[in-house]
Amino acid sequence: QVQLVASGGGLVQAGGSLRLSCAASGRTSPVLDLGWWRQTSGKARQFVAVIGWKSGTTHYADSVKGRFITSTDDANNTAYLQMNSLEPEDSAVYYCAAATRMGTYYYSRTYDWWSQGTQVTVSS
Repeated sequence: QVQLVASGGGLVQAGGSLRLSCAASGRTSPVLDLGWWRQTSGKARQFVAVIGWKSGTTHYADSVKGRFITSTDDANNTAYLQMNSLEPEDSAVYYCAAATRMGTYYYSRTYDWWSQGTQVTVSS
């Protein structure tokens, strides 16, 4: 099993920045990708970004490209999502998720393990 703990959410003004963390523990060696997702009330979970856990290859949703950066700290089994130039539309509950098998990174069913959510609220 892989345990994921997401943290770092909060309230920020438009144009500001936040950094989310995702601490992984348990059997992390099979993890291939670490994805970031977000969800607002009444809507489906939305792909935000993904990073290859070993490769470091990244992909981003068009809506965050150029503003968000995901990275990993291998020594601490932690992934980060640096969110810059935040907009009110970025307000959501954010999750990190780990995939241990090959699959399409922007499909939620590719991911086996999910964190609890962390709320991000961007005020205008």
